[in-house]
Amino acid sequence: MTTEILINATSYEVRLALVEEGNLSEFHMQRPTEKGLMGNIYKGRVVRVLPGMQAAFVDIGLERTGFLYVDDVCATLDDHQEDTVSTECTLPRLHGLHIEDILREGQDILVQVSKDPIGTKGARLTCHITLPCRNLVYLPQTDHIGISRKIEDEELRHRIKALIEEIHPLGTGFIVRTVAEHASREELESDMEFLMLLWDDIIDKSATLAAPSLVHEDLDITLRSIRDFFGVDVDKLIIDEAEAHGKLLSHVKTFAPQLVERISLYQGTTPLFDAYNIEVEISRAIEKKVWLRSGGYIIIESTEALSVIDVNTGRYVGKSDLNDTIFKTNMEAAVEIAYQLRLRNIGGIIIIDFIDMEDDSHREELYTSFKEAVKRDKSRINILKLSEFGLVQMTRKRSSENLQQLMCEPCHYCSGEGMLKSRRTICYDIFRKISRNSDKHQGSTITLRVHPRIADLLHNEEEQTKNKVQEDTGKRIVVAPAKDLHIEKYEIIWQK
Repeated sequence: MTTEILINATSYEVRLALVEEGNLSEFHMQRPTEKGLMGNIYKGRVVRVLPGMQAAFVDIGLERTGFLYVDDVCATLDDHQEDTVSTECTLPRLHGLHIEDILREGQDILVQVSKDPIGTKGARLTCHITLPCRNLVYLPQTDHIGISRKIEDEELRHRIKALIEEIHPLGTGFIVRTVAEHASREELESDMEFLMLLWDDIIDKSATLAAPSLVHEDLDITLRSIRDFFGVDVDKLIIDEAEAHGKLLSHVKTFAPQLVERISLYQGTTPLFDAYNIEVEISRAIEKKVWLRSGGYIIIESTEALSVIDVNTGRYVGKSDLNDTIFKTNMEAAVEIAYQLRLRNIGGIIIIDFIDMEDDSHREELYTSFKEAVKRDKSRINILKLSEFGLVQMTRKRSSENLQQLMCEPCHYCSGEGMLKSRRTICYDIFRKISRNSDKHQGSTITLRVHPRIADLLHNEEEQTKNKVQEDTGKRIVVAPAKDLHIEKYEIIWQK
């Protein structure tokens, strides 16, 4: 299977596409204005302890306080260190203790974001710090060695575990990542040394900062592409921006020099995502209805905590047998649903309403096929068997907002009952279209007819980005608010 990572990098947005056999499998994006927080480490201050929920709210300097469950708290071994950061935990969990026994209001505490803010909820926090590198994940507060479940060869698992136990310092914990199954002893030792020095630096820095403060920021999406996505199954990485390409190569030469030859700078005249047909796939990935090749379709509806997927035969009428028609539609839908969950990053509780089937063997085959289809998904998934109503209940670990939440915002035309592309997404669509077509037009001025709310964003928060596009293209951009336009519609008028 051919697997590629494509990165479209601009000053206002970085987009990453994981392409398998020519099909978009995963899509991730990062905007400086809306940067994710997962993996960041903060020195926070407890603002409220909730015994009734066995949790606490922690101020980490964001708009909303973070949420910390009792199971995610480390206690200091010295009970008198009430005014210091809790960093001396050696127990993975504090069984039997209550939140009010561990934390008090006004206490400073070192926490890591384990789940980005989603909807109206603040960030999920943990005191069990983890520091990932390419081959290893460091657990500085536990003495535990773990091996990725995706390394299935038992002999290899035992050999790797024996090696880690031999070289790791006592009192430290590590998880071996999947990519490390081919790593040398020297590479593993190098990762260990880097991670332990990083942890020492975090501890030293946290001691000098006042709460709330950011202590350690995780890598940006460009560098994380090497750590989190560039496995042994990836053939190449292509990036379309020279400065980001240089930064990426510098990082790789330090942490994964064997990958240098597989990283290239895109030189084509057609925009990278257009050349690989990614733009079209991204647009489809935020639509509610997904058509199947047979003529059937699925409908995807998501709320903050629950997603529902409905399977329909649509235009597919089969040949002669109704049961066969339903079975084929469900089987095709199972593969497509597994693909859409991964692509859209849909998490939490998921209910799938397959079309009712009377044949028990068909129901069993559908369940087996669906479990097989989700195996390429890296997120933790739990699937229950079909219920008597033909429903599949499942969970998929959610650590960040899904694609629709990232790219859309509630519709102000219908009071939030539907979804529209966000104003920022529309602005960036305009910038990309201008950059793509600037060489085709000789005039020096562009007039943009846009909805007043888009014009307001272009004149304020996106003013700097607009100036950068003007500088890069050599065109002057004039923004003309037009009340008659739908917020998603715009006109780019190229002056002769």
